[in-house]
Amino acid sequence: MDIKRAKEEIRDTVEAYLAKDAYGEYLIPPVHQRPTLLIGAPGIGKTRIMEQVARECGIALVAYTITHHTRQSAIGLPFISKKQYGGKEYAVTEYTMSEIVASVYEKMEETGIKEGILFLDEINCVSETLAPAMLQFLQYKSFGNHKIPEGWIIVAAGNPPEYNKSVREFDVVTLDRVKKIEVEADFEVWKAYAYRQGVHGAVISYLNTKKQNFYQMETTVDGRHFATPRGWEDLSRMIAAYESLGKDVDREVVAQYIQFPKIAKDFANYLELYGKYRTDYQIEEIFAGRLDEALLKKVAHASFDERLSVLGLILSRVNEALKKSARMELYMERLQACLLGYQKRAETGEGADGIQLLSEEREKLNDDYKNEKQAGLIDEEEEMIRRDLILAAERFEQTLAAEGLRGRSEALARVKELFAAEDEAFGRRQEEALQTLEYAFDFLEGAFGAGQEMVIFITELNSSYYSVRFLENCACERYYQYNRELLFDEKRKKLLERARQL
Repeated sequence: MDIKRAKEEIRDTVEAYLAKDAYGEYLIPPVHQRPTLLIGAPGIGKTRIMEQVARECGIALVAYTITHHTRQSAIGLPFISKKQYGGKEYAVTEYTMSEIVASVYEKMEETGIKEGILFLDEINCVSETLAPAMLQFLQYKSFGNHKIPEGWIIVAAGNPPEYNKSVREFDVVTLDRVKKIEVEADFEVWKAYAYRQGVHGAVISYLNTKKQNFYQMETTVDGRHFATPRGWEDLSRMIAAYESLGKDVDREVVAQYIQFPKIAKDFANYLELYGKYRTDYQIEEIFAGRLDEALLKKVAHASFDERLSVLGLILSRVNEALKKSARMELYMERLQACLLGYQKRAETGEGADGIQLLSEEREKLNDDYKNEKQAGLIDEEEEMIRRDLILAAERFEQTLAAEGLRGRSEALARVKELFAAEDEAFGRRQEEALQTLEYAFDFLEGAFGAGQEMVIFITELNSSYYSVRFLENCACERYYQYNRELLFDEKRKKLLERARQL
């Protein structure tokens, strides 16, 4: 199955294992809660989905790459203790607590969260001395004499034998005690994730035309060559950083992440053209509302690959604008909720003045942010929103202090004015995003009309979380028009083709 379905299966498993009956007992007793075993090629996102599942379920996560451990760190160190048997004292060997089990208890102490996921990666690549301990772990949920606490779900991951020479096959006895999920790389699933994570437009555009290069693994006389989803995402971050610093990303830089020489060379060439087309086709002018008829004719008669590259540039610009607007909408919703809490306290609270009440709200925001971040319950997107909320509260508080507005009623009135200013800024951001989309339609209609490029453009907008969120709340007539006409026409063609084949 693909990584998205695997994530859904794990989340459903977590919810089922943590469900309790009317007496507070787990519906599925821990002894019958099978560990989940993910088997999939390296770099396809197994670790990332565990982080997402833990955040979405509001539980803790302890993750280990088990190949870094020795038998002693997994089982614990031996020590001699004294015990009485039949009235006689004997020296017996016991073990200190496993480092892995101890880390679970430490996570519970740090976060106050009593339920979670213990994730062990590369579990089928352990050393010969550690292998028996791993089998015991999967079968009995314990390391040595120390069991994993109730409420903690075990998920393990491993690579198929063809990807790692160190892989050890599990026997039937072990496999019959786990939930085994085999995961495969899927570009379309990854692309939806990539749009939400802000993966560089050049990467998405290139892989749209070269899907076969999304995931490649090959063994040659020169060694192992590979390109993975993890490599593309990390390369994307480096491209964005280099662009902000005014540095060039050449073939040597690409090859550090995409360790498949042929693909690295191909993408490096594409990236160079991608930058060239940004200048040649005056992308900045397009989004300033100035279209050059000569350039419209040029792109209309360009090669298919060149047209797709230009379309990728247009999509990247549009997605970035819609993402900023949709993200600001999330921020405004949270800011409004915070200020409603402040309003309630200002109207009914006792003692503290308006500034002190706002300071307390800010401190609560900050404390919640720190605690949830430490618990691993905040992703990058949520972290940005939390930081913006705290900064907004600081600005509001500073304004009240500078203007000497300590009375609760006057402070509340000023805070409402400050929120209204933020809301106006959000309105402007929405208008700018909508205008960016309109400029894109102007260009596409002028260059391609209602051709396949327009179909691709609409399809890609429908693949992006932020674009869909924006378009749900902001009316763009041309989007709705093409979405209805073009995508319906595509479905009709597919149905006719299928009927012809039958």
